[in-house]
Amino acid sequence: MAHQGRYFLTGPLACLLLGFFVQPDVEGANILGVFTSHNPSHLIVHMSIMKALAEEGHNVTVVSTSQPKVTHKSIKHIVIPRSAAEEKVISDGLTTLAKKKPSMVTTIQNFFGSLSILIHKQVDVLEDKRFTDLYKNKDNKFDAVVFGLFFNFYQAGLGSRFKCPLIVSWAGPPMVRINDAVGNPELIATVPGMNVAVLPGQAMNFKQRLANFGSSMVFRLLSFYLEMLNAQFYDRLWGKDPAMISYEEAKKNVSLAFCNSHAISEGPIRPNVPAVIEIGGIQIKNKPDPLPQDIKEFLDNAKHGAILFSLGSNLKGDHIQPELIGKIFEALSSLKQNVIWKWDDLKNLPGKSSNILYKKWLPQDDILAHPSIKLFITHAGKGGVAESQYHGKPMLALPVFADQPGNADKLVQAGYGLRVDLLTLEVDEFKGAINELLNNPSYTRKVQQFSKLYRDRPMSARDSVIYWVNYVLRHHGASHMQSPLVHMNFIASHNLDVYLLLSAILIVIAVISTVVLEFFWRKCCGGKGKSQKTAQNSKIKKH
Repeated sequence: MAHQGRYFLTGPLACLLLGFFVQPDVEGANILGVFTSHNPSHLIVHMSIMKALAEEGHNVTVVSTSQPKVTHKSIKHIVIPRSAAEEKVISDGLTTLAKKKPSMVTTIQNFFGSLSILIHKQVDVLEDKRFTDLYKNKDNKFDAVVFGLFFNFYQAGLGSRFKCPLIVSWAGPPMVRINDAVGNPELIATVPGMNVAVLPGQAMNFKQRLANFGSSMVFRLLSFYLEMLNAQFYDRLWGKDPAMISYEEAKKNVSLAFCNSHAISEGPIRPNVPAVIEIGGIQIKNKPDPLPQDIKEFLDNAKHGAILFSLGSNLKGDHIQPELIGKIFEALSSLKQNVIWKWDDLKNLPGKSSNILYKKWLPQDDILAHPSIKLFITHAGKGGVAESQYHGKPMLALPVFADQPGNADKLVQAGYGLRVDLLTLEVDEFKGAINELLNNPSYTRKVQQFSKLYRDRPMSARDSVIYWVNYVLRHHGASHMQSPLVHMNFIASHNLDVYLLLSAILIVIAVISTVVLEFFWRKCCGGKGKSQKTAQNSKIKKH
């Protein structure tokens, strides 16, 4: 049978035309990033995504509450800063946390303490005129919105607000809120949470599964509370706007979720739906930038190697008890290695030593790439751990709060470093851990082996960001790859209604079977048995 009206092309021309129609050009799309979290390390991850998109040729606008360390010359940046009073709340909260042993309890206390104020502050940012002008100005048109997740899922309404696809950026591996947003399965028995350390590929034992179940239930309860807050915030922002969809619908409107993880190397091994895109190490450069001259000379002249000491962007020197700072200085100043120490108040130093260079800000990734660095002393934040693993540097962890204790336990278990309790730190213990890491090559060997796994990917984190954002743009939100789990309630997603129906059927069958069997038993055996029993009783009476 002839195929009327059909024409077939082969060879390079066909490939060219197919590529033209299948993958339309999306260069120069207008992309908005909204990052209202107070956390500088989160902003580094988010801005690394936006920088990749700007380098690809997209027109990028970013709204944040602080000036980013990662940026690009073509990114239009709108900063809506926190007030001095809000900054003080953050500082006071971190000071309190730094004086407590890290645990689930302290994390929850922080959640209802200083962190609660910052959760509410994020709503204020979206009510600021500098932000509302972005959608009230009819000349503005955005093709996609990326928002940073930090207890603020009401911002899922930004997709409806700007009438474009919505992408979530999260600074860690997939977790409850991400899983709910894209229909990713929640696997409590096989996927350890942030506070349970299990080597990749290994199953949790009973104690670990019990701990994982407990922490999962706690986070579920917190999520339930957060959902009530999110619904209130959503109603406050857009509840009276008839052009906006409901919060329940907005929650189902996520096209992609970028997660700062790499399960194949880091673990845990788990199934992810297509909308979860792992971009672990997105902030790490393939080629380090040149170091500032003073840092370069300090590292180049380190005859015995060098150590990088940083407790992250949140924790500052005045958050830690002075006697602990004194002990840390005593240990570090006695080493033969050079030490770069991140310290915020350069007018009030812990002490002076020829082997210590204090810097208020550090290009951490570039420093860790330098061959003189032999050890990284860290608070075990996700970003810093990833950078150290990428560059093959062993670590000494001093965790303080949130996911840091879990990250520290994981790196110790994997053999990439050691952990010391910051609150009970003693000079000999601290210095002993440093010398063990410097003199025992097994730590360096193991982390360098991991580095090979971490780098071995079919597509770099940067290329993954570019490809999948362009994919969503090409396919107008890519709703075809959304998991049906997003549109199912708890009963349907767990088949509880099916199990209930099957249980009811089995109960009915059991009842009917019992009645039928009893009926036949009486008919077949009941009368005969009764006659025999009556005869036996008569004989007994005669005797």
